[in-house]
Amino acid sequence: MVNNKRWTWLAIAALVAFLLTGCGGGKDDNAAGGEPAGTEPADTPSASAPADEDTGAAYQDGFYYAEADQFDEKSGWKYVVGLTVENGKIVDVEWTGLHKDGGIDKKTLSMQGKYGLVEKGGAQSEWHEQAEKVEQFLLDTQDPAAIQVKDDGTTDAVSGVTIKVNDFTMLVEKALAAGPTEKGPYKDGRYHAEADQFDEKSGWKDTVDVTVLGGKIFAVQWNAVHKDGGDDKLTRSRNGEYGMVANGGAQAEWHEQAARMEQFLLEKQDPAAIPVDDGGYTDAVSGVTIHVDGFLDLVQKALANAK
Repeated sequence: MVNNKRWTWLAIAALVAFLLTGCGGGKDDNAAGGEPAGTEPADTPSASAPADEDTGAAYQDGFYYAEADQFDEKSGWKYVVGLTVENGKIVDVEWTGLHKDGGIDKKTLSMQGKYGLVEKGGAQSEWHEQAEKVEQFLLDTQDPAAIQVKDDGTTDAVSGVTIKVNDFTMLVEKALAAGPTEKGPYKDGRYHAEADQFDEKSGWKDTVDVTVLGGKIFAVQWNAVHKDGGDDKLTRSRNGEYGMVANGGAQAEWHEQAARMEQFLLEKQDPAAIPVDDGGYTDAVSGVTIHVDGFLDLVQKALANAK
């Protein structure tokens, strides 16, 4: 009886030991890198890959701006770049230039057919058309370094582009490194306004072109066209045909006074901030004796579409 009980307890103990050993062996196999454990880490990288692709360069949202340190001694132009980043990606690019003598920006000048890269330079397409291709390439690649620049400043990376792009890539990198900047109140774009009719006495009709970049008045040109055609007022003044000094006794030619008004507007950023008397003159801008009321009215008219 005792022996039978002893054998019974021994049998039970052996069975329990066997079961415990079997369970422990299963845990050791999994911990040693069995199939389930090996599959888990392999899934993790592939699951995060789409998120990395969607994120892209992941720039900080905002508006970025950079310009060259000085005007080119030969051409008189100074390049500028404006970038808009949304959801971590560059969604808008503006590459243009400012001239040392003021007036409208380079891209607008090219759009108006007045830069003449094809006619005067023998290029296959105008400057603004090539600039837009470079801008689009940046939007596609999201990386200025993707535009490989040769020693002469040109690139083979963008089809149909023969202009120098070294300033563009440098300014994009400069803008992104500086971080976002505060925007102004206006809507970016190019705006044009002109008087309703030609002046009965002079035959001139004033025109204004305004470029807004980063929400601010970036470039402005005041000009006029004549009812009889021919060169515009700026051209005639610059080549001496208008003759405000010789014929009118003024201290400065019309284009010089117009440039002073343009510069003052760029500083004030608001045409309404420039006081005008009942005669259409202003004492706010030194050296300006011409009527300015027509200019300021047209600027306000042009900017009405930028609000």
